[in-house]
Amino acid sequence: MTNLASPNLNPLSPDQSQQFANLLTSMTPIQQAWMSGYLAAVSQGGAVAAPASAPLAEAAPYTILYGSQTGNAKHIASDLADAAKARGLDVKLANMADYKPNKLKDEKFLTIVVSTYGEGEPPESAEKLYAFLASKKAPKLEGLQVAVLGIGDSSYEFFCKTAIDFEERLSALGANVAFERATLDVDYDDYVADWFSGALDVFEPKLKAAAPAQSNNVVSLQGVALGGPAANISQYSRKNPFEAEVSLVQKITGRDSTKDVRHVEISLEGSDITYQAGDALGVYFNNDASEIDQILDILDVDGDAEVQLGDKSKPIRQVLIEDLELTQAYPTFAEKYANVTGDETLTELTHDKVLLRDYLEPRQIYDIIREHPHKIQPQDLVDSLRKMQPRLYSIASSQAEVEEEVHLTVGVVEWDAFEREHLGGCSGHLGRRAQEGDGVRVFVESNDNFRLPADPNTPVIMVGPGTGIAPFRSFLQEREAIEAEGKSWLFFGNPHFTQDFLYQVEMQSYLKSGILSQLDVAFSRDQAQKIYVQDKIREQGAEVYKWLEEGAHFYVCGDANRMAKDVHAALLEVVQTHGGLNGDAAEEYLAALKEQKRYQRDVY
Repeated sequence: MTNLASPNLNPLSPDQSQQFANLLTSMTPIQQAWMSGYLAAVSQGGAVAAPASAPLAEAAPYTILYGSQTGNAKHIASDLADAAKARGLDVKLANMADYKPNKLKDEKFLTIVVSTYGEGEPPESAEKLYAFLASKKAPKLEGLQVAVLGIGDSSYEFFCKTAIDFEERLSALGANVAFERATLDVDYDDYVADWFSGALDVFEPKLKAAAPAQSNNVVSLQGVALGGPAANISQYSRKNPFEAEVSLVQKITGRDSTKDVRHVEISLEGSDITYQAGDALGVYFNNDASEIDQILDILDVDGDAEVQLGDKSKPIRQVLIEDLELTQAYPTFAEKYANVTGDETLTELTHDKVLLRDYLEPRQIYDIIREHPHKIQPQDLVDSLRKMQPRLYSIASSQAEVEEEVHLTVGVVEWDAFEREHLGGCSGHLGRRAQEGDGVRVFVESNDNFRLPADPNTPVIMVGPGTGIAPFRSFLQEREAIEAEGKSWLFFGNPHFTQDFLYQVEMQSYLKSGILSQLDVAFSRDQAQKIYVQDKIREQGAEVYKWLEEGAHFYVCGDANRMAKDVHAALLEVVQTHGGLNGDAAEEYLAALKEQKRYQRDVY
């Protein structure tokens, strides 16, 4: 068959390619295989029966749906799919954002892999399916065999709540829980393989018993990319980061600003790493060496003492600097540390989850050790700590502009507590300690749910206060590089015009050149009444609605807990006021925009 993945050989228009891709994703692998054979016969000029006259016995595939906020659930689901394929199972892997909820009634074997963020909320990509299962539209699901794997952070009160909710709702609709739910903390690497094995041991015989004999003379269309070249897969990943080099760290807020924001440039020279506007960069950082030395001294531990981390033996000082989480406090550390040291105060705290959470919230691991110093064996200390998790930053550059570089906009997290200064782990490393030429381990986390429109003539509205401006800097660089003619509108906000207007010269240059059609700014502390980006959206409501009606894509990046919710509320008001819609109809209007991928959010 013709290789449709080649842009030069693809005879379809962009619209036809998208329609075909949508059709394929709605099919089971057996249906895809039948379509492949059908098209092959047509291309050879053979007599072909109409689809309805040539039915195939259809196997129910093993469907794996993932809902991911930072990429963890996506990677786990992909690994599960690979493990299932290795057993010869027919697998359908799909992002919940791209899955049609009414297809649930056709599923027989299903695994949900989903994260939880915020106050027990589903990730952006899972919202549609999550809401559907709670609605009156949700079908009865008797006969569905399901298993659920949740990932979260036990530091938060509503640990893995989304996974629990999914299992409960599926069960209430009649689904049978085929394998015990897993709720995994951020250090999940050592646990997923066992869960995969257990779940697949349950599903494999059921799937193979249900699979009809299949013809060997058809070719599967799974994996064919339409409308463009296949994505470049880098050898570097979360599990195998690239040792990059810091090229520049520059403060971009004023001397008197209440915020310390740094523009960071990192060289990717020597790697095969590529990225798209909208992607994130994962960064593994080094803990502060001076802090580590103080902790080792407090605990009377020799920094050169060899410890085991996985299958490697390394000096404990190196392990504490490079590999373990010390800037975030979490319940498992308190429990394990209390157990090996016999600390009675900590032990008592661990018996009350609410009190323990309140105790941990303002503290870093450094604080806990300072408050509860004990002589401890080096290996016991290492075993009490969890592995460092990379921090994800929205990429603030387009590779079309900066080539073998990647830029970040990093707000340094800092606060005073317990008579000492505290810095965020990665932001402290990149913003305060990293020097030009220093190494830093990085990888790209693709974000297909935060993309510029395929058509460069499509207008875009971008809402990015504070460091939320980062991906929109990449959007504007990209639009300039491809000479896009579509209109662009940016809403930006921060406390003070003179101190906090990030990338001011660049934004004004884009405005002058026409790459940026309109710029609305909200500097909240420059007048008696605080003004935020959501206020500017309301002020410009008529024009915002006009742009949406003209097909504009609407993007939001930044704080999930307040800003993104306030912007959503403002957008609802705009649609109601200027579209003449009531509350429910306005919600449906925005839901339709999300469904069409015209309302996208990158929030944290």
